[in-house]
Amino acid sequence: MAVVRAALTQTVNAFADMPDRVEDLGRLEGRLEEIRRANVDHHVELIGAARDAGVQIICLGELFTAPYFALNKNPMWIAMAEDAAAGPTVTELRRVAAERGIVIIAPIYELESRTGRRFNTAVVIDADGRVLGKYRKAHIPCGANEQGEFIETFYYGRSEGPQNEPSEHILGDNPYFPVFKTAVGNVGVSICYDRHFEGVVAALARAGAQIVFSPAVTFGAKSQRMWEHEFLVDACRHRVIIGGSNRKGSEKPWNQAYFGGSHFVGPDGDTLGDSSTSPELAIADLNISALQEPDASGWDLNRDLRPSIYSACKHIGPQ
Repeated sequence: MAVVRAALTQTVNAFADMPDRVEDLGRLEGRLEEIRRANVDHHVELIGAARDAGVQIICLGELFTAPYFALNKNPMWIAMAEDAAAGPTVTELRRVAAERGIVIIAPIYELESRTGRRFNTAVVIDADGRVLGKYRKAHIPCGANEQGEFIETFYYGRSEGPQNEPSEHILGDNPYFPVFKTAVGNVGVSICYDRHFEGVVAALARAGAQIVFSPAVTFGAKSQRMWEHEFLVDACRHRVIIGGSNRKGSEKPWNQAYFGGSHFVGPDGDTLGDSSTSPELAIADLNISALQEPDASGWDLNRDLRPSIYSACKHIGPQ
């Protein structure tokens, strides 16, 4: 039986010197590297704690190098974006991955150096420190709920397809949804808002994903109600394991509460047990080999799928 011990983070901004008021954020200009450094250091500690607990693969939180700044528009944060291959965060995490022998999914704020475009990007680093590739968030939200706004379109664009060079470590032929052959199994990523869209997990499963990581920054009553249900349905429908990571707590100066709830779900509709002793980590043992077994329900959805009868998805809900 192939069992992989995996972890998700659920933490908040580690930079201690945040102002109390949104109006005072300007005094952080020139200190963005300190913010990045504090959060990378904090996550390196969490990676170490996870590895000491036997974890072989860990997914850090969405945009983990900073507070979640997309609650309003502030051009200052644009300077946080960095290169996904040679930037300071990836360089540091490559070293940690190689030293500790752990696969790291690192969701960063990416600056594409060649074009100047910015993306919300997860970099996949193998246990020997090699960058296997990256996944760029495909759907970018801009809206509000009863708790606050999320204006991500101000900061970065959506994936426009090809984002990786051809490699033996990348599976699938859909350039929007690459799957990565890591030391512990085939890994796909869908970042936060992506989880709501029909076809995302299907595309990753078709490309051979065994584990799908969904790092998120999410809040609001409906999001919390749906947090477990969406993952359970997709895991069952596509026979994959899904791990959802969310921030837990609040961050000055916005003081928006994030509900946490980081967890793994399996292909038979079960939430997998959390063996972590840290409130900032969720750890579970994932039975990868069980994905090859017949569905316990007797379903064979791949066999019985009828794609020719479905109309193209033009919109969701009434127009």
